[in-house]
Amino acid sequence: MTAWRAVLPDHTDPEHATLDRDTIPNDLLAELRALHRARPEALDADLPELGLTRLTGGRNNRVYRWSSSRGLSCLKLYRTDKRDRARCEWNALRHLGEHGVTAAGAAFWHDPHPELPAVGLRFVPGLPITKLDRPSKALPALVTVLRQIRQVPLGPFATLGRLDAASDFVRRITGTWTEQLRQYPDEALTRDMTALLTAWHDRGDAAVLAEPAPLVFSHGDGNLDNWLWHDFISAIYVLDWEFAGHSDAAYDAAELIEHPSARTIDDDRWLALLPELGVDDDQSRRRFAAARRTVALRWLAVRWKRSHDQVSAFEHQWRRTRTLLANGG
Repeated sequence: MTAWRAVLPDHTDPEHATLDRDTIPNDLLAELRALHRARPEALDADLPELGLTRLTGGRNNRVYRWSSSRGLSCLKLYRTDKRDRARCEWNALRHLGEHGVTAAGAAFWHDPHPELPAVGLRFVPGLPITKLDRPSKALPALVTVLRQIRQVPLGPFATLGRLDAASDFVRRITGTWTEQLRQYPDEALTRDMTALLTAWHDRGDAAVLAEPAPLVFSHGDGNLDNWLWHDFISAIYVLDWEFAGHSDAAYDAAELIEHPSARTIDDDRWLALLPELGVDDDQSRRRFAAARRTVALRWLAVRWKRSHDQVSAFEHQWRRTRTLLANGG
């Protein structure tokens, strides 16, 4: 993957940059970075002496609730890799805010430290959709926000694809997973998985996904745990923009519907929403079906690696993938 700084400029105008530098909590961040160097495991718990309460989620990052000068906020410390997650989230939230997408929340400042970059975020209330008694009640609001996101210009994200794009999944299926299966030639599971791989190859889904499609702005992660529902005001928010980039509507719809977290909602409800998710003509439906089978197969590869200690999850994904390949998705 190309390094983030080579493809995405900092999307901050000089006026905002000065304001944001003035509000960065430099002393607090210095203490956190000193703790990270001395005892990194300490960052995985509440830090009451620093006024920080650890929050769950964040996908390999550390997120804290924090009473800042702006009120109740989140302070997020990022894992460092080639993508530059902190800059990605910062730019995505500023870009979305400029185009009126309020459900994404807001970012106050960005400190691009090479060792432990950080962003200050507005605190967003609510429960993940997957934790609701009736997750489907949040679907109308979710698809409305996704439509707003698709309508946002690509802007600084025109040269960078989302995480786990179609090409990434195809490459992992045909390369990484195929090589892993070859290490266990005599196992019955290897024969079964290879048969599904062959069925997927025969359908030509990789070729369909390699065809050009109109690009849209994408959140980059179909996990429904990123979506918080506030029941009291019937409002929805979508968090964690560190994997944002360009994609296409049909692939994004498939990646959302085939994410394991989506199983909390019936397939019929999802499929009824396809036109609102941008899958609204023969070409996009063809691409959606190919993407759906591909994403399901990729999740099967993930579950296969834990098939001995997560038997139920693996078997469920195996049945689902087999059904999609047999029925055409």
